[in-house]
Amino acid sequence: MEEYSDECLAYFLSHQEQLFDEPVAETLEEAEAFLEDCMAVVVDSMEEVRAYFDESGMDVETMSNDELEEASEVFKLPNGQYLIVEG
Repeated sequence: MEEYSDECLAYFLSHQEQLFDEPVAETLEEAEAFLEDCMAVVVDSMEEVRAYFDESGMDVETMSNDELEEASEVFKLPNGQYLIVEG
């Protein structure tokens, strides 16, 4: 099970509209439960984001790092890590 930092949870709460039309969580606890339910992952680099999508079967070979970073499923956290949420 993934461990989500409070910073990660707070960032997701304030940016969830990037992926969803309506809020899916209103508290840190709800955000954590939601991220656990959809098996969201935190990775340390754009290379790991690329590897995650590649392993998931998504064709990312022709996508630039900027394009990947702009994907609605990818949340760039303030600490430099990336949260990947497949809604």
